[in-house]
Amino acid sequence: MKRSEINAALREMEQMVREYRFALPPFCGFTPDEWAEKGHDYDEIRDNMLGWDITDYGMGDFDKMGFSLITLRNGNLKLDQYTKTYAEKLLYIKEGQYSPMHFHWSKMEDIINRGGGNVLIRVYHSTPDEDLDREREVHVHVDGREMVVPAGTQVRLTPGESITICPYLYHDFTVEPGSGPVLLGEVSQCNDDNTDNRFYEQLGRFPTIEEDEPPYRLLCSEYPAAR
Repeated sequence: MKRSEINAALREMEQMVREYRFALPPFCGFTPDEWAEKGHDYDEIRDNMLGWDITDYGMGDFDKMGFSLITLRNGNLKLDQYTKTYAEKLLYIKEGQYSPMHFHWSKMEDIINRGGGNVLIRVYHSTPDEDLDREREVHVHVDGREMVVPAGTQVRLTPGESITICPYLYHDFTVEPGSGPVLLGEVSQCNDDNTDNRFYEQLGRFPTIEEDEPPYRLLCSEYPAAR
């Protein structure tokens, strides 16, 4: 992705967050120059990859495959000094964008429609060899209501609704056409995007960046070492 595309995506998500009056923690507003001056007191942010994130899944077509997100809090199963067992994210996805089919080996999560349009989340069980189980019905939990749906069903979440995604449950998501962009929340167990994403098709996770203008914000994978 070009840095200019990333900058535009970050500003667009910031505008959506302001529209829905969600107050972000201070570190989400740090400039690259401010990050260059931060000491070890901010190591939790660096070590646990808190902050801004953009993914195009390595495909180079962000408007069709990808979305913007912020990790607000997270623990770390590999570092004993971080004892949180939970994580929280905000996600922003526009009409036409797509998050491809995947599951998590370890993480359970709730995906919450915080506002905007409607999100469609397709669900499949995984087979023992991690293929899509196209036959078995799926028990899904939407805000405390259990539903049984055929494999491959797109569960529709309107603003305020949420769905629980268990480990090994394949899911993808996109925006219902005509409903507008969506601000999503994610509340989960500890998140590790480096080791806990099983994509049905082989994909990347973090973008390759072409520097065509200075960064507006640093992504969570770009923080400089502590001073």
